[in-house]
Amino acid sequence: MQSLFVGHAYIDVTMRADAMPLGDEKTVAKDYAVSFGGAAVTAAFACARLGQSADLLTSVATDWLGHMFTDMAASYGVRLHPRRVARSSLSFVFPHGGQRAILRARDDNFLETFQRLDLSQTRLLHLDGHMGDAALWYAKAARQLGVLVSLDGGAMRPCLEELIGHVDVAIVAFKLCEQMALGEAEMLGWLKSKGCRVGGVTNGEKGMLWYDESGETRLLPALRVPSERIVDTSGAGDVFHGAYCASYLARPDASWREHFELARAASAHKVQHLGNEAGLPTMADVRVAQAAFPAAE
Repeated sequence: MQSLFVGHAYIDVTMRADAMPLGDEKTVAKDYAVSFGGAAVTAAFACARLGQSADLLTSVATDWLGHMFTDMAASYGVRLHPRRVARSSLSFVFPHGGQRAILRARDDNFLETFQRLDLSQTRLLHLDGHMGDAALWYAKAARQLGVLVSLDGGAMRPCLEELIGHVDVAIVAFKLCEQMALGEAEMLGWLKSKGCRVGGVTNGEKGMLWYDESGETRLLPALRVPSERIVDTSGAGDVFHGAYCASYLARPDASWREHFELARAASAHKVQHLGNEAGLPTMADVRVAQAAFPAAE
């Protein structure tokens, strides 16, 4: 097992519409997509799409949505390690004007404990903070074995403050800064104080403020994708995480700047497509985005 991703799974239904109906109104969407969803889940699929082996510990139900999810994983070569729930979780995603609204229904009442997998041959562990008991157990086990631990800190989770102390690479969303009443630079300072040797705060089109082992704070500007080409920003951050994980697995001696530059191009590809599956980039897609879009000034 080269890499392990741990997080909660969704089936995403993404719809493009001019307006949301209210009351007894009806309308017809312009387009729709049905795909896998969830932060670490989408990152695992992105990693696999970019040519790296990915195992996934996640929630799986035996309902028809669960069967759909299992088929999706098999088609991308993502090896599933299911933790059973009664019902699959579902997200309705409505992208509009470079933003997206999301309505979720989640079943996180697990019917069994999580599997304890052998990490002795694992090189990377990626977490999103969901399934907190498993995330903590695996983060501690990975640290003892010298496995790189990566975290997608998209929002505050019940175990986040304890979990962050066992993380090597923590890339958090600006939303977490807001929830913790911290500025971006303050957040980087907090990550450093917790022992994260690489940390960053992503903030959409503003790019990412980050540091590496040198401790120097830098700005990685986002790529300038023309607004008329932006279709769906949902999942772009998850693809970013999966892409830098894939880059690290392919070239562990490369700099984190190189890993993150590849990841931002992967995100630039994602936002041009509706739904997570359609937005998964290949390495050829990444190179096209790197050539097509300059960095924002």
